[in-house]
Amino acid sequence: MKHYLDISNVGIEVKTDSGPFRALQDVNLKIDKGEFISLIGHSGCGKSTVLNIVAGLYGATEGGVILEGREVDEPGPDRAVVFQNHALLPWLSVYENVALAVREVFKGRKTRSEMRDWVEHNLALVHMSHALHKMPHEISGGMKQRVGIARGLAMEPKVLLMDEPFGALDALTRAHLQDSLMEIQNDLDNTVIMITHDVDEAVLLSDRIVMMTNGPAAGIGEVLDVDLPRPRHRLELAEDAHYNRIRQQVLKFLYEKQRNPASAAVENQAQGEAKNSENRDGVAGDDRKDDEAA
Repeated sequence: MKHYLDISNVGIEVKTDSGPFRALQDVNLKIDKGEFISLIGHSGCGKSTVLNIVAGLYGATEGGVILEGREVDEPGPDRAVVFQNHALLPWLSVYENVALAVREVFKGRKTRSEMRDWVEHNLALVHMSHALHKMPHEISGGMKQRVGIARGLAMEPKVLLMDEPFGALDALTRAHLQDSLMEIQNDLDNTVIMITHDVDEAVLLSDRIVMMTNGPAAGIGEVLDVDLPRPRHRLELAEDAHYNRIRQQVLKFLYEKQRNPASAAVENQAQGEAKNSENRDGVAGDDRKDDEAA
């Protein structure tokens, strides 16, 4: 059976001053059209590297990516990327930031009128119709991120790639944008791959959660099906036993099976210092006994 997106045996090795570094090893993932996939794992586990290989920004050392029967070997409008930093051009209005991408992708395929309608349609999807002519400095961080999502959607990509798109936002704005993204994905049936560090976000949004092992030579540790019915409502799910079981499985992987290397290093250092302190106390105690005996 052919899958819409096929990541096969992907590995990547990069040269560093201290020698070759193996970032990824044997990453395999088959994704169907319309799936929402979240990549989660500790910092340095290769999530962004996987995303950049699918985007065509990095070349794999081994293996490769096939999208709808064609090899991915360079960036293209069939894969739109939404970064944590919205990357809006500050001298262009909200409308113009989206229109720039639309003109690049649809030049010769849509008339000016069609392109204008398409820009406005995608800004309406993210509830930004009221701010078409505002400049980036005149809108909030959450609104900027909405424009970034609209720009990605307006390219009509086969796959929408999102690298922690809500990571820099406050909790309430983040929740609103998560709800908007669920609505959009439900309406458009987009194929989405999203990087997140937020377990609740991953469970709420995803069809499957891909949990990455720690690097170097990071790979896929486990893939968890999120078989919760849609549409999903966060307040109802908070009391849902199955939702909480899925959440616990992700937490168990992250904090038991794949502990944060930085946390482990701190803990090992603390244990080492405690042991040294015990040794020093033991020596001091022996010295005191010797003094008392004298």
